[in-house]
Amino acid sequence: MRRLYFRIYLAVLASLIVFALAAGMLWHLLGESGAVWQGGELVARFAQNILPPASTDKADQQVALESIIAGLQADVSLFAPDRSLLARVGAPLAAPEENFQHGMSAPRMKHSPAWTVRLPDGRWLVLRRAASERALHRVPGLALVLAMVVLFIVVAVAAHPVVRRLTRRLERLQDGVETLGRGDLSARVKVEGRDEVARLATSFNRAAARIEELLDAHKMLLANASHELRTPLTRIRMGVELMKPDFDPVRMAALKRDIAEIDELIEGILLSSRLDALREPEIKEEFDLLALAAEECARYEGCSVAGDSVTVRGNPMLLRRLLRNLVENALRHGRPPVSVSVKREIGRAALRVSDQGPGIASSETEAVFEPFRRMRNTNAAGTGLGLSLVRKIARHHGGDARIEKNGSDGLTILVTL
Repeated sequence: MRRLYFRIYLAVLASLIVFALAAGMLWHLLGESGAVWQGGELVARFAQNILPPASTDKADQQVALESIIAGLQADVSLFAPDRSLLARVGAPLAAPEENFQHGMSAPRMKHSPAWTVRLPDGRWLVLRRAASERALHRVPGLALVLAMVVLFIVVAVAAHPVVRRLTRRLERLQDGVETLGRGDLSARVKVEGRDEVARLATSFNRAAARIEELLDAHKMLLANASHELRTPLTRIRMGVELMKPDFDPVRMAALKRDIAEIDELIEGILLSSRLDALREPEIKEEFDLLALAAEECARYEGCSVAGDSVTVRGNPMLLRRLLRNLVENALRHGRPPVSVSVKREIGRAALRVSDQGPGIASSETEAVFEPFRRMRNTNAAGTGLGLSLVRKIARHHGGDARIEKNGSDGLTILVTL
């Protein structure tokens, strides 16, 4: 019942069934009763013209009544003016009541329709359908119910493709919105028709195109700005190298650290921008993740590697950067020793990097993966892009990164690939 097309479909069927039910009831109460009433009146007039006089023997009246009703599926009883039975054909019928007036009675619907006619000579003629004709009327409204079932089937078959065509366009629009939400900025939907749904699809396509243009312009501006910063940075580095030998070595070292930090920041921005622009790794190779982790950890003191040999497919340069960022983050914000483990878990490669630091606040477990987000109350160096790039690289390889363990005895970051 949550599907829109199903609710519209049921609304159409319910409306038509209510209309048909009302029409059927009116026909049943007015049309059918009137038709049978006229049939009874016709039989009464024939009987009036053909029946022998009331003084005739009962046997003759019986023969005459049988000749009149021959071929008609009806039960008929002929009563004398004193309501005694003179003749009958078919099942016996009750005599008219004492207070019944001259003329034709209303149908007695309690069991089955019966009509009473008083002839000019005072005799009474009572008739109704025969049992075979009343088969569908033994259960009240059975014929109407059967008609409603047939009507329901016909309307259901006819209305389904119409309603489904309308809601299928809405489902395609929903798929387009979800695709856009997953990051595919090229998502568009087909515009069909000229109604409100078509206008909604046009508006969505226009909005998606505008979003794509804005993000492309933003990425281009970011990449160009980062690239242009490299030129003056290179000149500054060259100028520092050409300074006089008697320049204060402490200030010289501080300048070099600042230049290295700016250079690292620009490199991180460029890599982040490139990862946003790419949907799949540019290079796909198969390599041993444990061996790659061992190579990277060999560059740092207080870092150990353990685990199983796991073959992964991806970009080894990006995964080296991921490992480097994780280890440097552990050494910078935690305490050595830093341990790196590689295992295979449920068809995935699981990479864990743990330190022995004090951990972080529980409210920061997701915030640390945001760009330029540094942990509170820390003076450690860094650009604030390290863990953000770790998560982007992991997701770029069909995985993810998260904090697995956080406490006073250290922090563990889990990366799945």
